[in-house]
This record gives sequence, structure tokens and C-alpha cells, in this order.
Amino acid sequence: MPARTRSAFRRVAPLLVALAASVGGAPSVMAQPTRDTTAFTLTARDYFRRGAAEVMAFQDFYPDGHQGGVTIVQHGVRVAGNGDLRLDATPGQWSPMPQQDRREVRRAGNEVVTWLSFPDTSKDRHGFNPIVYPDLRFGYQVRVHGEADGVRVTVDLDRPIPAAWADRVGFNLELYPGDLFGRTWQLGGAAGVFPRQPSGPTVRDARGEAQAVPLGTGRRLTVAGETDTQRLVIESLGADLQLLDGRMQYNNGWFIVRSLVRPGATTRAVEWMLRPYAIPGWREAPVVQISQVGYHPRQRKVAVIETDAEDTVTGLARLRRVREEGGFEDVLAGPAARWDGQFLRYGYRHFDFSAVTRPGMYVVEYRSARTEPFRIADDVYRRGAWQPTLEYFLPAQMCHMRVEEQYRVWHGLDHLDDARMAPTDSNHFDGYVQGHSTLTRFRPGEIVPGLDRGGWHDAGDFDLRIESQADEVWTLAAMYEQFGLDYDNTTVDEAHRLVRIHQPDGRPDLLQQVEHGLLSILGGYRSMGRLYRGIQDATLKQYTLLGDPSTNSDNLFQDPKLAPGQRTATTSGVPDDRLVFTEQNASHEYKGIAALAIAGRVLRTYDPALARESADAAEALWRQPRDTTQGFEDRVSAAVELLLTTGRPEYRDALVAMRPRIVARIGSVGWALGRALPRLHDAAFEGAVRAAVAANFDSTVAAQRRNPYGVPYEPVIWGAGWGIQRFGVEQYFLHRGFPDVVSTEYMLNALNFVLGTHPGRNTASFASGVGARSMTTAYGFNRADWSYVPGGVVSGTALIRPDLPELKNFPYLWQQGEYVMGGGATHYMFLVLAADQVLGGSAGAASSSTSTSSR
Repeated sequence: MPARTRSAFRRVAPLLVALAASVGGAPSVMAQPTRDTTAFTLTARDYFRRGAAEVMAFQDFYPDGHQGGVTIVQHGVRVAGNGDLRLDATPGQWSPMPQQDRREVRRAGNEVVTWLSFPDTSKDRHGFNPIVYPDLRFGYQVRVHGEADGVRVTVDLDRPIPAAWADRVGFNLELYPGDLFGRTWQLGGAAGVFPRQPSGPTVRDARGEAQAVPLGTGRRLTVAGETDTQRLVIESLGADLQLLDGRMQYNNGWFIVRSLVRPGATTRAVEWMLRPYAIPGWREAPVVQISQVGYHPRQRKVAVIETDAEDTVTGLARLRRVREEGGFEDVLAGPAARWDGQFLRYGYRHFDFSAVTRPGMYVVEYRSARTEPFRIADDVYRRGAWQPTLEYFLPAQMCHMRVEEQYRVWHGLDHLDDARMAPTDSNHFDGYVQGHSTLTRFRPGEIVPGLDRGGWHDAGDFDLRIESQADEVWTLAAMYEQFGLDYDNTTVDEAHRLVRIHQPDGRPDLLQQVEHGLLSILGGYRSMGRLYRGIQDATLKQYTLLGDPSTNSDNLFQDPKLAPGQRTATTSGVPDDRLVFTEQNASHEYKGIAALAIAGRVLRTYDPALARESADAAEALWRQPRDTTQGFEDRVSAAVELLLTTGRPEYRDALVAMRPRIVARIGSVGWALGRALPRLHDAAFEGAVRAAVAANFDSTVAAQRRNPYGVPYEPVIWGAGWGIQRFGVEQYFLHRGFPDVVSTEYMLNALNFVLGTHPGRNTASFASGVGARSMTTAYGFNRADWSYVPGGVVSGTALIRPDLPELKNFPYLWQQGEYVMGGGATHYMFLVLAADQVLGGSAGAASSSTSTSSR
């Protein structure tokens, strides 16, 4: 996970502590399981397997994201999940979910028993993402038992369900829709195909709520009976099954199989048999993972080959060059070296073709697998690799602007009704908490001026979080400072709130984006004398809106003279002005200071007045009282930027005063400190830092051997791509500060990982529209169109616990496909520019990047 808070990460953060306590974190190294082809039997990893069919029982813990409960995997693909009791027929993200209390694996009985209860006391009306639970309390057990031809799921209640809830509490299993469109279903004498889009009718229940009419009802459901790879039979031994389309009420819903608990029952209140079919003798086909963009001739080039864990067949890997006249030219062939380790559920091999430097288009083949074509050239990172982020993604995310691209409008002018001070003592549904005071001169409900300019939507949502805005400004400014990128391909007209993509205006796009971020950060500072916490939607209906952000509000402030609920100009009758939250958070404040300080450096020629104001604000904020025991890493970064911008001795003194903690925590601050060491004029300090960096890099080298990718890939639920990109950026700064100690190998590994050298069948580049194959169905504001924003970078391959990497072509799995601000895309862009610099720059830079690669 990224060290800096991200818009998507906040949804799962409260669960991490509970996970660590219950399962001990995400395993990197695992013993390979042994398949049993005669019955569904528990493996060493505590799930049931019969050949190529597997059933997990409550090993995942994220039901909000369709991960949890009983999970079914067929032929290496997750086909169903979230099998558990629910209070709604088709629940959504803010629907009540149970609390998992205990899980017990009983090997002697070949079963897993899990104890759960309603409500979840960590979420009921409080916590990070509060949910309003009904006044219903009960506990239950889900017993999952492996049998010869299937898995039996039994639910026992500690008390009968109250009569008022008899028609609401049922067992749900969610079927992943993306692979079922056009496949058949058969249930209770009815049949059909799974539709690509939901269709009516709906009916209103006794509570007046719209509910989907079942596609079918009966005791036995056959899913995809026409194909061996997906055939699944579900049989209820109690109440009828219903097949429902969960997308009728929530765009991100799945198909749902459901049966109600038996009225008055405690034992066997629900009993199902799950019979996923497995092709006898099936094995995973090899997958060859490479960078979808390609490689610089001087770069180390290694394809990772992922095979079935029980695959003992050896074969030659071949590098083939695409001939101009058509066909292929064989360039290199040799055995793929087995990687000596155990990781996830697969076996791994490496095919090293670093010796090949001839420019051209290539593919790698291994047995039946062939990669997409990729390029080897010394300008491989100079066109089409980083430009989409600067040309499309950043403009498309710009708030308070109209964004055009030739005949297309990415979004209209939005959020001119920013923002009103949030109510005190409030816990917002998206993790914003306003304390007893607004910490400003503004009272709750009052308009805070200056917040209707600048900023970027963050990024599957429309909110502006200070850490995201600050990190984005810092990363963009650092790119300009490190690489001198005066690229201009976009018109940004702040005066008229207009952006035109692919229309140059004679000004560097990077600096225009830095300016846009500053307008939001400084806008809050000018009005409040402090940084905002965030600017977010007032209602859940706004928050869940998909599409053009200009429709998120009416762009008109609510008239404070009108009664609550009345509007100056709206038909909804609901106030839709966004709320601004404040907080006391040293880490976020230091991030803002670092961003303002570096912007004060890089904008000196571009906009001297704005640069001066930015630097002055950074210094004023630094001197405000705060708890300096918090946010240590961000305090170091802020002091470094202030020292480099102002040269004032007070910032040097602040860094020297932190020397013991800096040396002790060099792994988290060394990357930031390297640029400032020459300004400290302290030989002893510099020596201690260098020794600590060397020791830490040795541990980094050792850590990257835990998997075949040479990066810190240790996902919990979320894809780890953003954290790996940040790791790569830090490795770049460590190399620049300590070139004799830190190589560029792991920085380049991080880039390759993002571009396709990552676990699982889906070898797409995480950067949308970049490379021969990329994530072109992503969790951006246009996700309802099954579309993408070029240059956005998704969170990436996630983990289905305990050992299945997953990256689905589905727009609503934020833990795999969400874009983000404050890193993510711009960290990726930074890495591309850094790779081009260290590989294709001066001879000295190229030499330093390769001379230590054996470490």
C-alpha cells in the first residue's frame, strides 16, 4: 500500500488492523498445495480443492468490494464470492454487513466453521465509513464442509430471525458478471442468458423500496452449463433459490443467488450444495509477463514466466523479432531458469534477454504462450509512455474547469458552489470527521471563499483531499526540477476556466498543473489561515454519482436566507454545495508545506508572485504550533524542501536536531534527505546517513528476492501498484543522492511491474492506453461506460486470499482498477522520465545505473 493516504485506500484502512490480528498479513512465500482429484479436500492453505475447482471460506475480508465469505474459483478464475447472510436481496456498498468473530479450520472433519454476527460494531454509526444498522442483533455460524462431488454450506443461527425480518434475511452468493454475459442460466424450469445490462421489471416491497424481480426461482441453478470451464450447479436443500441482477439498484452490483432463511429455524436455517465443475487433469497454461512498452537497450530485460505449480514440463523460451516484411526472426532461445522460491500459487521461471540491444519490435514465446509485441530502442520512454498522463489524465481530473478535446467534452464546468464549512461534531460517510470546532473564523454552514478554483478530482471520486492535492503538486514540481520538462501540448486558461487538450498555449504543461494545484491549496490558506482537510460531497447520492462531474451539483450556492432544504435554483430540494472540512493533522500539514515550498522554487521564473506567495505560506505554516511528534517522515520532507527553497539555517538546524531519528528511520526518509545533505555541512551526519542508506539498501535487495518480480509486492486486499510506484520514485532519489550505494535496478523493476511484469493472467499495463495491452476498463469517473482515461494508472493486481492474484476487466472493482491523485499516475510518469534519464542520459548517469546492478 502507498505510504501516502489515497482516495481508494481509505475504504479498506480500518480493516487492516483486524486482518493483521486474524491472519497475520499477506503471505509472500507459501508452500505449494497438492491437488486432490477425488473429493473437495482442505489444502495446506486452508481452502477446499478438487482438481481445478476451489472453494475458500471466509479467508477474504472485504465484502464491500465483493471479496469475502464463501468464494469459488474455477480453472484459476474467481467466479463467485461474498457467500454469506445479508439483510438485503441486492446489497450495496453502504448496506449492513456482518462482523466476522472467529474462524476455525477443522481438518479432521474436512470443514471450516466461521462465527459471525450482526451488527458490525466497528461500523455501526461510527468509525471511518459509518453505516446505519437496523435494530437487529443475532449471531450465526457458517459451516463449509468438503464432500465427494461438492461443498456443503450450512448456516446455523443462535436464535430464530424475528418475524418482521423473515422475508429479508437470506444467504447470498454473488456471481461475477464480466465472464457471464451471454452465458446461460437454468433455474426452476426457466432459462435464459445473463444480460449485459440490467433490465426490468422492478417492484416495490412492503417498505416502498424498489426491488429487482428475480430472473428465475427454484431449488437448483445451473450456471453456464454449456462450457466446462464455468459450469456451476447450486442446489438449495431448504428455501427456493432466486437469481437476481444486483445491478438493478447499484451499478457495481453482481448477479446474486439468494435463498431466505427458514422461518423459525436455528439449525440448518440455510443449506446449499455447491458443485463447481473441474476439467480432469486441467493445468494453468504458462503466462509470459513483460513490459508492454518495452525496454531501453542498456536496461536489464527479464521476462517472468508464470506456470502451474505442478507443471513439470520444461521448454525453451524464445525472443523473436518482428520482421519488416512480415513474420518473425528468431533472435535468442534458451531454457527459462527456474526461480528458486515459492510465491502465491504458481511456479516461476526467468528468461533473461538483456544481451539483445538491437532496436526493433519483439515478442517472447514460451510453449503455447506469446506476449504482445514490445519495443527495444533507446527512445522507448520518450514518446507515448508518459505523455498520456500529462495530456489526458491530469486535464480530465481538473476541478472547477471545462475540459475539451477537439469534438469531445471530457467534463463541463463544475463545482462553482465550493464550499461550505462542514458541521461540527460530524462523521462523514467517506471518512471525513469534523471535530468540536471549525478551527477557523467560519461557522458551520458558512461559505468559505476561494475554494472554487484549482485542484484535481481524487480520482474515482470527486473530492479534493489535502494530502492528494499536496502530493500531486510536489510530484509534478519534482518532475520539472529533475527532468526540466518544458513540454507544451495543452491550453490551460485559468481566467476562463477552460482546458483544451492537444492545443498548445506556449506555456509548460507541468507548471500549469502545479499552478492549478496551488490555486486550491492557497485558496484555502488565504481564507482560513490553514490548510483544509478536504472538500467533499454533502450527500451520499452526490458521492455515488458517475459521469460528468459538472452534474454533481447545480453550481449555485444555497441561499442561507432560505429554509433548510430549499434552493436558489434546483428541482431536487436537497442542498448540494460541497462541504469543506478542517483538522489538526501534522502529517497532512507537512505535506502541504513541502508542496508549497517546492512550488516556490520551480515557479520563480514562470510566475514570480505566485512562487513568492507559495514559499511565504510554507514558512508561515511551518511556524504554526503543532504536535511535532507526529508525521515525522513528512516533517523531514518539509524541512528539506524549505531548506532547498530558502537556504535559511533554521531548516538546516531542524534537520540536524532530528539526526538520531533520521538515521534510525532512514528507510522512510533517506530518499528525501539525499538532496539536502550538501547543504547541512555536517560530515559526521553525512557519514551516518550514508552508512544507514547502505545498510538499508542491503535489506531492500534481500526483501526483493521474496518474489520473482524484484519489487515489494505484498498486497493485503488492494492492488499494490501505487505503493510499488512510490517505492520506485524513492529508489530514484536514493540513487541520485547515493549513486555509489543504490543502483537503479529496483526503480526499473518497479516500472516494469506497472507496465506488465506482474502476477496473474492479466498482463496489461496498469497505465491506461500505454503499451500494446493496457487497462482500458478502469475505475475512473467514466467507469459506467466501461471506459478509461488515458494515462490514468490503476491500483493493479489484487490478492484473493490467500494466494490468487486477480486483475479483472471490470470497471467497478476499485481495489483493482481505481485511479488516484497524489501519486499513482504521476509517480508512474516520474518513473518513465527517470528511466529515460538514467538509461539514456549522460554517460555518467548511465554508468552509475549499471555499475551496481549486481547488488
